[in-house]
Amino acid sequence: MKAVAFAAVTSLVLLFVWERVDIVRIGYHIERLKAQKVLLERERDELQVKLSGLTAPERIARLASDKLGMLQPEKGQVVVINFEPEAPANPVVAEGEIRIAKNMVTRRSR
Repeated sequence: MKAVAFAAVTSLVLLFVWERVDIVRIGYHIERLKAQKVLLERERDELQVKLSGLTAPERIARLASDKLGMLQPEKGQVVVINFEPEAPANPVVAEGEIRIAKNMVTRRSR
C-alpha cells in the first residue's frame, strides 16, 4: 500500500514539475515570437518606405525622361476620347446557361 501511495505521489510531483517546465518552455517560445514579430514589423515598415520612394510620381517621371528619353506631350498631342460601350438592344442569353447558374446558386446555399 505504501508503494502505491509513493508511486502516486511521485507521479503527481513529476507531472507538476513537467507542467512547470513546459510552461517555461512555452513562455520562452512566446518571447522569441514577439521579438521576431517586432523585427518583421520593422522590416515591413522599411519596405513600405522603399516602395513609396520607388513608386513616387516624381521619380517615375525623372526615370522616364532620363533613361527612356520620354518627354511631356505638347498641347494638342493628347486627345481624350470618352467611350461608353452601348448595351445590346436585345441581349441573347442561352436558357441553358441561366439554368446552370441557378443550379450552382442553389447548391452553394445548401
